[in-house]
Amino acid sequence: MTPEGPTEMALKLQTLWPEIVLMLAAFTTMIMGISGSQFVRRATFYISGGALILATLLAALSPAMGIVQLSPIALYIKIAVGVIGLILLFVVVEMHDEQTDPNRDDKFDPSDTSRGEFYGFFLLSLAGAMLCAGADNLVWLFLSLELTSLPLYVMVVTSRQSPKASEAGVKYFFLGAFATAIFLYGFAMLYGAAGTTDFAAMQTVFVEEGLNTFAIVGLVFSIIGLCFKVAAFPMHFYLADVYQGASLPVTNFVAFTPKIAGFAALILIMDAAGWPGVEYAPSVIYLLAGIAVITMFTGNILALLQTSVKRVLAYSWMAHSGYMILGLIAGPVLIAEGAWPARDGIAAILFYLVAYGAMNLGPFAVLGLLKRQGEEAETFDDLKGLAGRRPAMAAVMAICVLSLAGIPPLVGFWGKVFLFGAAISAGFAWLAVLALIASVIGAFYYLRIIKVCYLDAPTDSPPEMAHLPWRASAAATSAIAVVALSLLAAPLISASQNAVTGFLTAERAAPVQAESLEEPSTAHAE
Repeated sequence: MTPEGPTEMALKLQTLWPEIVLMLAAFTTMIMGISGSQFVRRATFYISGGALILATLLAALSPAMGIVQLSPIALYIKIAVGVIGLILLFVVVEMHDEQTDPNRDDKFDPSDTSRGEFYGFFLLSLAGAMLCAGADNLVWLFLSLELTSLPLYVMVVTSRQSPKASEAGVKYFFLGAFATAIFLYGFAMLYGAAGTTDFAAMQTVFVEEGLNTFAIVGLVFSIIGLCFKVAAFPMHFYLADVYQGASLPVTNFVAFTPKIAGFAALILIMDAAGWPGVEYAPSVIYLLAGIAVITMFTGNILALLQTSVKRVLAYSWMAHSGYMILGLIAGPVLIAEGAWPARDGIAAILFYLVAYGAMNLGPFAVLGLLKRQGEEAETFDDLKGLAGRRPAMAAVMAICVLSLAGIPPLVGFWGKVFLFGAAISAGFAWLAVLALIASVIGAFYYLRIIKVCYLDAPTDSPPEMAHLPWRASAAATSAIAVVALSLLAAPLISASQNAVTGFLTAERAAPVQAESLEEPSTAHAE
């Protein structure tokens, strides 16, 4: 072992303190979850919350602690995962668990409770998403993606006592294994083309030698396989069944965690392939363009045809992935001081991931409060007259849904402005026009949700509003976050841009210089 070896390892471990904290907390909750003491089992929630707060603080304070090896994009994503993960924890805390039911006084049986395991898998999946953002080689990225996904399969199955949950979990698992095989094959091809798994070394090879056939094939397979993580065409077929089969809190978690991990992986893979110093083959660019267009229109059109609100939100998730792929096509641009920030596609993706995490949480949290004979409410009929019964929750639903629709001045509108603006600046105005048309289609089903909440009379037997204060607080927090992010859109996109600028500078990429507002970058289009 060389003298530099331990020092390099120590420096690497310093960047992993947030993930280490989450993993230790995950194992702790799993052990506490089988305790015979109800007090100990209930404490798993507080252990999970404390771990998320500590992990977020460690990530946020890492620059002040002198941890210089952490990528700015990784830092941004880790903080986003920690904050949104904490709000998601408030949604899942009140999931029913037999052995934590205060009405039960029979002898404790560890096999009848899954609370500890659930929180453990919850934290492990979030740790995987953080690790994806900080990956610096193909092996690390692959293991991180699997750490993000494998706990989700178990969470879907165990989230509710229903055959639908079991069916959803099985579909999710097998299609996930199929997608893993596809992107792993792509990773192998990239390794064969570059002769290394290290992203920095791989980028050097491709910048100096260009993308050969093996590299292009590897990139195509990697992109298609990772489409499963972000629910984009052609790997979206599991989506609606998993959303409908899992319990609402788990559905909410599935809607955010793999998406942020998947887009982090796509950004890293595109960067490792020489982006933006290499002129990509038209096949790669038009593959992404085709995926984006089909994903946007398929998601929005299928959402129009649904009667289940959960399935509507599932296909909505798909459509939003299509919008974010526009940022991937536009690519990164090193912005000069005073230039228009909407020119950078990667900064737009980072901004939109945070915005999406906030505005997508509210509708699921509100639906999770509605119960019909002990089962979760999920149809449009269940939402009828919600404004008359619970005006605060109807307001949360309206704010979040209007933001998802991209209605100004809410944060969803600004997210689409930055994404579409990046596509236009990169020379893909036709994609921005198609995305705008798809957004208009999507507005119909979003407005339908608001209509049934405010304008329709309730059914003869409306669902009950469950007394779940943590979940109600999470719903309110989501609406407040949407409003706050709408007011702070400029600072957040600036932070996103700073993360991309720092990332490109650190990676010694050959960034496209943006000199002024009047001279937009068209490097990718050319």
